Amino acid sequence: MNNNDILIRLRYALDFSNQQMVEIFRLGGREMDLPTLGQLLTKQDPEADLPRDAVCDSRTLEQFFNGLIVFKRGPQPAKPGVTPPNPFQITSQAHVNNVMIKKVKIALTMTSEDIQECLHLAGLYVSPSEIGAILRKAGQRNYMPCKDSFARNFLKGLTIRERKIDTTEA
Repeated sequence: MNNNDILIRLRYALDFSNQQMVEIFRLGGREMDLPTLGQLLTKQDPEADLPRDAVCDSRTLEQFFNGLIVFKRGPQPAKPGVTPPNPFQITSQAHVNNVMIKKVKIALTMTSEDIQECLHLAGLYVSPSEIGAILRKAGQRNYMPCKDSFARNFLKGLTIRERKIDTTEA
């Protein structure tokens, strides 16, 4: 799953308009205009060999995540004498899914049980220790990289949860 797909799926799950997306990017420190946003949110045809018009790099995606936190929770007040932490945690493409789950968890004030519920709604059953391993900082002893299938199921469950989609069949 590439960064554009994550952005598209999050936008759909949280039901954001184009104007809200531009505002979220602005809050994250990235000025975004509507034509560029439209290119970022365009799905690529898998049959075509043409590259995307605008590829969402890791820094742009993380600026969206940081803006999402500010959009949903408000700006964090600066504490006197304390250096704010680096807002960029994606050091390689392998960490994108882990950082996405962490930052969405913070933005939506979710607990590990909420993440487990989202995964359950998508049909994936995981233990709390697996979720804890994904939420750990890279390099810690029990850190586990988040695979694309796990991230896809999380976003699918988040969509069902946030949009209140009925998953029972009639």
